[in-house]
Amino acid sequence: MAQPDLPPNAIATDPHQATIWVVSDGRRGIENQALGLAEAVAGKLDRPVGIERVMVRRDGFVTLPAAASPDLWIGCGRAAVKVARKHRRIFPDTFFVYVQDPRTRHDIFDLIVAPDHDRLKRDNAMAMIGSPNRISREKLDEGRARFAARIEALRGPRAAVLIGGASKRFKVTEEIAVYLERRLDHLLGRGLSLMVTVSRRTPDRIRARLAKRLAGQDRVWFFDGDGDNPYFAFLAAADWIFVTEESTNMLLEAAATGAPVYTLPMAGRPGKFARLHAALEGYGAIRPYLGDLDRWTYPPLDETNRMAAALIARWRMAGQDD
Repeated sequence: MAQPDLPPNAIATDPHQATIWVVSDGRRGIENQALGLAEAVAGKLDRPVGIERVMVRRDGFVTLPAAASPDLWIGCGRAAVKVARKHRRIFPDTFFVYVQDPRTRHDIFDLIVAPDHDRLKRDNAMAMIGSPNRISREKLDEGRARFAARIEALRGPRAAVLIGGASKRFKVTEEIAVYLERRLDHLLGRGLSLMVTVSRRTPDRIRARLAKRLAGQDRVWFFDGDGDNPYFAFLAAADWIFVTEESTNMLLEAAATGAPVYTLPMAGRPGKFARLHAALEGYGAIRPYLGDLDRWTYPPLDETNRMAAALIARWRMAGQDD
């Protein structure tokens, strides 16, 4: 997923400071879910918080942070599940949280924050629309301010176009590539300026085609991953946001802005993610794009903060958030 570089690790030095470990294999789309929840929790606690990244490499080696032990452990991805049992033995006073459905070892977590479309029913699980993310009003405003000059050079109205790539259920076929090119041409023809970003999953051939197609257009800002990432700025400055349908994370991040979100089709079948699409449509955030630009409003989706508040309540009930 295209997102700005993460901030440096915070090192716990204050004895009253809470330490949160964010545990993953380091893939941005996985890590950001746990990190987003950690940041939301940190924003609600009445004491200083240090957030530490813990990466589990493919060979099983774990890069431990400077802080000796966590008060709160938040993991996401299969790599985090594998180390959770060991960490639980080492840190018996830590509150353990997992984002997504671990599909195994459910009982080793104090709390599981799972997508509603996974239909996980357990006493230690809470459901939310989608998964946590790092979008906040502060981050959006900060991103827009950082890239203000470049944004203002694109006359309005503006659309952000977030392009994902292949997944287990979807492929970027030649037909889809042609469709995306024509859709971008169509939006330019409607008088919009475009802020286009690709993700780490976007095939190189599609990235190259788009770069060539959009080169030299004064109403297009195409970000291909090189240099400072304007992702938050794109979201903040967009009058409309277009997202390829396979990217659940980017759909949820777009819905967190309150701007109208249109989905762009990919080749494949959504499976259980059709339930997520339906939930976002029912919430009022997303619609399929059929050629007409409508303006509508809805409260920005704020499931991450809702889950953070519920997590803190469970943590305090367990007597571990002192």
